[in-house]
Amino acid sequence: MKISIYQVDAFAAKVFEGNPAAVCPLGHWLDDELLQKIAAANNLSETAFIVPGENNGEQGIELRWFTPKGEVDLCGHATLASAHVLYQHLGFNEPEIRFKSRSGELRVTKVSQGYCLDFPASASRDTPPPMALLAGLTITPTAVLAGTDYLVVLSNEEEVKNLTPDYAAWYNLDLRGVIVTAPGNEVDFVSRCFYPKYRVNEDPVTGSAHCQLAPYWQARLNRKVLTAKQLSERTGQLTCELKGDRVLLTGGAADYMAGEINL
Repeated sequence: MKISIYQVDAFAAKVFEGNPAAVCPLGHWLDDELLQKIAAANNLSETAFIVPGENNGEQGIELRWFTPKGEVDLCGHATLASAHVLYQHLGFNEPEIRFKSRSGELRVTKVSQGYCLDFPASASRDTPPPMALLAGLTITPTAVLAGTDYLVVLSNEEEVKNLTPDYAAWYNLDLRGVIVTAPGNEVDFVSRCFYPKYRVNEDPVTGSAHCQLAPYWQARLNRKVLTAKQLSERTGQLTCELKGDRVLLTGGAADYMAGEINL
């Protein structure tokens, strides 16, 4: 059996920027164990698998995401990469892609800046920081909130950039991961994202984290459209817009590789 595979740099203007994701189009769903083995072999933060729905996808395309360690409920950069593969390589020509996922329907449109993702917003609440979270930080935060991830607020961009976390301390945290954020020097806010329990110590550019970041910074800055930069080694930039209980995330994509998996 041969499976097509594409590797796309998402939230990127060119290759070697943004967050690399693998995308595997399938004719039907394979066994979950096999999907997990493929994701582990790819060893990227996410591998997306897409299966056409009824009428060759007109009624929605099924989408699932796997880290090297397990399946996740939502992934922004691999959704953007999947939309890029559909539009650029698989002949999809509808104005909007509707993905069916574990997080409900996700919509993606092609825009001048790349692709616009329509995702559910994620709320945060103030929380007493767990000792393990503080142990991994090595710096005192100005605030800690909890949502899908722990949201750790620091004073400035330099503190975010210079942070050297203790990943081992965060391995058994109860939430998905840790987002560290602060006001940006040239953008509205900056961040870094860490997911040790999924074997992704630092994720280069995390679309789903911005579903939590955007509502926080919108409330703090009183601005619906926000510019953001993730300060990983690869870096990546995106625009976030709040629309009710949804977040619109916009960014570009670049092809890195196309090939086949032999099973």
